[in-house]
Amino acid sequence: MRSYRELFRVPQFTPLFATSSAQLAGSTISGLALGTLVYDATGSPLLAALSMFGPSLAQLVGATLLMSAADRLPPRGALSGLAFLFAVGTAALAVPGLPLPAVFAIILGQGAVGALGGGVRYGLLNEILPKDGYLLGRSVLNMCAGTMQVCGYALGGVLVVALSPRGTLLIGAALYLTGSVVARLGLARRPPRATGRPSVGETWRTNARLWSSRPRRRVYLALWVPNGLIVGCESLFVPYSPAHAGLLFAFAALGMLVGDTTVGRFLPRGWRGRAALPLQLLLAAPYLLFALRPALPVAFALTALASLGFAASLLYQERLMALTPDAMSGQALGLHSAGMLAMQGVAATVAGAVAQRTSPGTAMTVMAAASVAVTLALAPGPRPECAAAPLIGEERS
Repeated sequence: MRSYRELFRVPQFTPLFATSSAQLAGSTISGLALGTLVYDATGSPLLAALSMFGPSLAQLVGATLLMSAADRLPPRGALSGLAFLFAVGTAALAVPGLPLPAVFAIILGQGAVGALGGGVRYGLLNEILPKDGYLLGRSVLNMCAGTMQVCGYALGGVLVVALSPRGTLLIGAALYLTGSVVARLGLARRPPRATGRPSVGETWRTNARLWSSRPRRRVYLALWVPNGLIVGCESLFVPYSPAHAGLLFAFAALGMLVGDTTVGRFLPRGWRGRAALPLQLLLAAPYLLFALRPALPVAFALTALASLGFAASLLYQERLMALTPDAMSGQALGLHSAGMLAMQGVAATVAGAVAQRTSPGTAMTVMAAASVAVTLALAPGPRPECAAAPLIGEERS
């Protein structure tokens, strides 16, 4: 499967795409509004970063306690119900005078259940598409995320000024609710991919099985750590330039959109194994210059250039699916999503703490240097691990 026309002809892809679009729009608009609200109230780069990316830390809770449900719940009901919970939680964040501990309790709760949502969504994507269509399908969802972020952060910046952060949060809640309705009415009823009841024990057993494979461990670390450290850089956009944070996020999303489009649609299959490493190095290199406090036009260009490198995750996800049985695909992808978002939360916390003691630009450079170091440490040695088939043959603890 190599064309978008073929992809959208697949039954059920269009409603899944629409559901994801509405939720991504809600997440983008409400995240910027919440970060602005917390920064205005506290003046703290650390708390502003945590308000936007701290919920990612709670993904660890979902990954360790809830993830077995990703393959054991009917996908339509799970996606619709989770979007409704996010709508309610986001509306609650708009309540005037809500204490800061209550704000963080809500967003951490959303992060915990969000881990399950990623597993359900991407497991369903893997189920409805043919095997050769996953990379293209996931790239389209990533392109959707990039588009929604470009538009959402730009529009969110306008809405925050025009309506206030709380009014913008209510719009985000309405978008989540739209996603819930679209999932309920547009997706067909499907049975769970795996039998049995979801449980903490089953979550742990399957996670242990996924982690027991050395090739999968390497892929997971490559998916989680270098990208997460760069999201730590992005978490400092508000304190780096409060008046232009929306544009910084928009340019970063634009770069991600271009990268995902290029890799998902045009990169030849033979280049996929070799492209992941240079893409991840590109993801970090431009942020090494932020300690010099570049002019805003240069900063916009650097963030867009860096975000091209996020497309490396598509290549690693394709490799992960080649290493994973179908019955575990939802939990495998959910573990990827939860671990990635949790690492983003950790990186946002570290970046905020470094910025508190130095400056946002210096902290961004520190996080970028760490990303380069980890990428090089995870790079394959003399024997490349580019193709999925040799990796399966080498799978061992």
